Amino acid sequence: MDEPSTNPANYSMDASPSPAPLVPEQKPASMHSIFIGPNGLRAGWRFTIYIAAFFALLAAISFAIRPLLPLHPHERPPVWVFVVGEVESLVAAVLPALAMARYERRPFGAYGLPRQGAFAKQFWVGVVWGICAISLLLLVMRGIGVFYFGGLALHGARILEFAAFWWVSFLVVGLFEEFFSRGYTQFTLAQGMGFWPAAVLLSSAFGAIHLENQGEAWVGALAAAFIGLFFCLTLRRTGTLWFAVGMHAAWDWGESFLYSTPDSGTLTPGHLLHSSFNGPRWLTGGSVGPEGSVLVFVVIAAMWLVFDRMYPEVKYGRAERTQSASS
Repeated sequence: MDEPSTNPANYSMDASPSPAPLVPEQKPASMHSIFIGPNGLRAGWRFTIYIAAFFALLAAISFAIRPLLPLHPHERPPVWVFVVGEVESLVAAVLPALAMARYERRPFGAYGLPRQGAFAKQFWVGVVWGICAISLLLLVMRGIGVFYFGGLALHGARILEFAAFWWVSFLVVGLFEEFFSRGYTQFTLAQGMGFWPAAVLLSSAFGAIHLENQGEAWVGALAAAFIGLFFCLTLRRTGTLWFAVGMHAAWDWGESFLYSTPDSGTLTPGHLLHSSFNGPRWLTGGSVGPEGSVLVFVVIAAMWLVFDRMYPEVKYGRAERTQSASS
């Protein structure tokens, strides 16, 4: 048997164990990286700044305007005070977005309400959808015998006066609620978490806010959340909020004035008909109105399917994507 060689030349110079590879030391995130990302101020902080600015500005406007309004503790305020409150909310939602648009170097229209197409075709298509949707819901309820149109509650010129007044009022409501829920907020959160996660989060908040309405119930709030998700679909497929604004305004107008039913628990003065409900709450919606009926979910599902087929192309953020690709 051969003995192992004792010649040092037969031994490798690397016989000693190799040192462990160096692992770069992980440094804690700096304060700068917490606030600033690759595209500037992070989406979550921009969203927080916008929401804080909205509530601060709304409080300031309300504080300045309230002494000028005929408000008395034991008297019902004039109906036009409702419009003033909605205009205050709309202004408080738009002004911070204008400031953020300047900071972000984006056109204001990127947040869903571009001037091009304002109150144009998509808006009026949305109006038709809104009237048809609330009409379908109430016609089904009439067909199963839980809703009755009744006679006229208004006559003569007052029909046109209140029709115009409530149309303007609900147009402001549609502009405010759509922009605040699916305008700057949706655009910004979508940059941080994706379109549909942001849509689910904001639509859930939209439904929860409805619980603050007097006479509202959880079914109506859930319906508002699902309607909000449908409006997110229309934003994604049309590229703007104009369809949603038109449909939102028309739905509320048809529900509150034309068919004279409670809207989220509120029956507006100056409605057209002496309409009424008769049946179980789960079908009629009770004090909530049609939005509290389980039938509203059937209508929303039908709208989703039809809209999905009519508008298959995703147009939301197209300008942003084009700009990014060319840069």
